[in-house]
Amino acid sequence: MKSLKLFATATFTGVMLSALSFSSHAMDKYTESALIDVCKTTLTNNVSRFKKTVKSYNLRDKTIAMKVMCNGDDIIAFAQKHGANKTAARLEHSINSSVNIIDVAAVEKIKLNF
Repeated sequence: MKSLKLFATATFTGVMLSALSFSSHAMDKYTESALIDVCKTTLTNNVSRFKKTVKSYNLRDKTIAMKVMCNGDDIIAFAQKHGANKTAARLEHSINSSVNIIDVAAVEKIKLNF
């Protein structure tokens, strides 16, 4: 009887932890569509359009440059790969505008595939 209670408790705990794990990695639809829109706008190589899109979602260039990944590449490499050098330069400038020490292991990237 004691082992059955222990097994039931362990199973319940495991189910609850995995449910929390799955929910923490899920992205709401608004955030996902905003990030996809930012990735697509990056490809236009139109800096004013990119700036307008970023502003409409209340995002900062530095945050986008440091955390967003589009189709497996960070957003700067993604832009450069597709010839959007103006938007890539804007994002690079946002990172290099001030000197900061950043723990690269602590930076969490957001990965998107569309």
